[in-house]
Amino acid sequence: MAISLEGRTAIVTGAGGGLGRTHALLLARAGARVIVNDIPQNLSAAEAVVEEIRSTGGQAEAAGASVTDEAAVAEMVAQAGPVDILVNNAGILRDKSFAKMDLADFRLVVDVHLMGSVICTKAVWDGMRERNYGRIVMTTSSSGLYGNFGQSNYGAAKMALVGLMQTLSLEGAKFDIKVNCLAPTARTAMTEGLLPPQALELLKPEYVSPALLALVTEDAPNRTILCAGAQGVEQAQVTLTRGISIKDMDDLDAGQAILDQLPKIGDIATATVPASGLEQGQMELGKAMGAIQA
Repeated sequence: MAISLEGRTAIVTGAGGGLGRTHALLLARAGARVIVNDIPQNLSAAEAVVEEIRSTGGQAEAAGASVTDEAAVAEMVAQAGPVDILVNNAGILRDKSFAKMDLADFRLVVDVHLMGSVICTKAVWDGMRERNYGRIVMTTSSSGLYGNFGQSNYGAAKMALVGLMQTLSLEGAKFDIKVNCLAPTARTAMTEGLLPPQALELLKPEYVSPALLALVTEDAPNRTILCAGAQGVEQAQVTLTRGISIKDMDDLDAGQAILDQLPKIGDIATATVPASGLEQGQMELGKAMGAIQA
């Protein structure tokens, strides 16, 4: 059975082009009313996406607002009416090796990706709690999950969004607010000269959006990181191994023991996904008290 978002209102930030555009088009195709957001300077691009949606019978409106502008975001949300779905997609790049990067460029990328997502999420959060329904997606990245040369600012911001998702998914659960992450792999202006045409064809933004759709439905998971691209979908997880105990060791000896036993500490065969940071702490206490075998 095809997914239906009839009666739902969705905001997609940074939707004047690229992934945001394909997300908006697919959400509208599923029946959602879509608020197509982009910065005021790109409002014409957002309006073009709105026309694409309306030309096929969908419902859409354009909203020019920077995600870093709290007042503009608040106005966008107020004009949208009750918001059921928020897709935090807006972002920028300022790639350079850390040695050559200005702190201003580090702050700017963190402001747009992390604080922009915080500002937009905060603007819809109370309404979702009051209506006991919400679906929020943070756009993370393999650069944050696994690192990429020249993207310390981008990677830091993208991994911070995973941390934001981890906590908001817990706080929103009793209000049926589900918060997830999407790590897309899609062609961008940066990759045009780096990859052959065949590879670029496989990295269409359209191949990512079905994963986004799965994360915003009524039956969506919670606290899930989906990676998607080239018509493949995977799940990334922040895992915890069983590790070892250094109970009753001298600190200097313990440090050496940790080095010596890193293979055992890192053995993924014992890995689990803690339900919360508290659960991770409880596991360590359990080992210290002898309730859990290291």
